[in-house]
Amino acid sequence: MTVRKIEHVGIMSSDLEKSIAFYVQVVGLEHLETMTHTNGVIRLAFLSFPGHRETEVELIEGYDGQLAAEGRVHHVAFAVDDIEEEYRRIGSLSVRGLDDAITTLPNGSRYFFFLGPDGESIEFFQSTRGGQ
Repeated sequence: MTVRKIEHVGIMSSDLEKSIAFYVQVVGLEHLETMTHTNGVIRLAFLSFPGHRETEVELIEGYDGQLAAEGRVHHVAFAVDDIEEEYRRIGSLSVRGLDDAITTLPNGSRYFFFLGPDGESIEFFQSTRGGQ
């Protein structure tokens, strides 16, 4: 099999600038570029981890308000080094939908969810598996 990694995750956005600010200020991504699609209607913004561009988040603005045929992303998971520190940090921000507590999986990995500006679920995940 030749699939090696997630290239990017596309998330529909109703307000591209608001979503860019959220993913930069709350999640800690770096805004790489914004462009208008060749159809002249849809705008795209690409973000990645500072210094690491292996995986990107693509924000997509310009749909007519209806759920696109592609669907809405259920969640995007971001690896973190210190789940408790991130839970406290996110809890101190004006972020909707923060889980009541950090969940621990049977293998010891831990995570929590919160909502992005368009109601998308964002997961912060601290894995016990090596190499993450």
